Amino acid sequence: MSVMVARKKVVRKWEKLPGRNTFCCDGRIMMARQKGIFYLTLFLILGTCALFFAFECRYLAVQLSPAIPVFAAVLFLFAMATLLRTSFSDPGVIPRALPDEAAFIEMEIEATNGTVPQGQRPPPRIKNFQINNQIVKLKYCYTCKIFRPPRASHCSICDNCVERFDHHCPWVGNCVGKRNYRYFYLFILSLSLLTIYIFTFNIVYVALKSLKIGFLNTLKETPGTLFPSLTVLTVLEVLICFFTLWSVVGLTGFHTFLVALNQTTNEDIKGSWTGKNRVQNPYSHGNIVKNCCEVLCGPLPPSVLDRRGILQQEESTAQEGSCPQGPGTQEPLATQGPGQAQEGHSVLSLQVPAPSVSDTEMPEEKQRTPGELPVPPLDAGRAEH
Repeated sequence: MSVMVARKKVVRKWEKLPGRNTFCCDGRIMMARQKGIFYLTLFLILGTCALFFAFECRYLAVQLSPAIPVFAAVLFLFAMATLLRTSFSDPGVIPRALPDEAAFIEMEIEATNGTVPQGQRPPPRIKNFQINNQIVKLKYCYTCKIFRPPRASHCSICDNCVERFDHHCPWVGNCVGKRNYRYFYLFILSLSLLTIYIFTFNIVYVALKSLKIGFLNTLKETPGTLFPSLTVLTVLEVLICFFTLWSVVGLTGFHTFLVALNQTTNEDIKGSWTGKNRVQNPYSHGNIVKNCCEVLCGPLPPSVLDRRGILQQEESTAQEGSCPQGPGTQEPLATQGPGQAQEGHSVLSLQVPAPSVSDTEMPEEKQRTPGELPVPPLDAGRAEH
């Protein structure tokens, strides 16, 4: 017998979200699609710290203080935690307008601007918004079909509007916005301290070794057969830390300046509050401490994407099964409609021959009701076999 069974497949909202993002762990992790440089960041941090903990830390803990590897481990764990928190979180993506919402916004724009004559350029879609007695322009996003909130911008790499958009950082594999900027700042700050720490104690390690056995003998020293020279690894760490030092420490200083002014990288590049505009930053409190507290210690808004929300889609699948013979199996079929009973009768007729006795010749207790299937006598079935 052929039975149609309707199954509901649970679909999460992150599977249908537009934009160029990748999701893992059932939507709990959100990143950009371009993650190659992020893996390079992990490799450099993990590789450099692994060499430092495996070789230099053991010697320095004995010769100087056991607190050296402990403090390095704290910096390393904090840097990795803030990196993963920055990379795997929603930076503050603004949902796109639904078709009904987009149509309503279009009607509002047409009602405001009026009919534009053919051949003329339509006026820019801008709304004025007042913040701290200062007019701020809200721009319309043609991709998301919304008027972007203040300080929001559309990321061309992730193809999303991000609230308080700072920049897209390929080193962390994600946009940096309102919901993960503080973690990004703490990451580059802790990474700067970790880089300076490893760079300094690598030089101290080479200096202590050179005082005991000489600089040339230090270069020739081998920890085992796996590595040709222990100092070669130390020099490699020094080179990585040296080149990282300039970029990471400089980046930390730049973002410290932005945090003190309550300003974003996007606003600084565009010159929104400086240069020709001569407009005062309406988001600044005029106090460095208040600005730092708002950016780094203010309340963190929840994500508005609802990535793990449920969307249900029905799927119908057909299952085939054999119908058992006997009088007891006919009762469910008798309760079905006429069309369904005929379908069941066609299946049974392939297995049991139809009886030759008419309805009028059957006993009274065997009389069929309308829509009921004929039930063959047991003797006929035995004779057939």
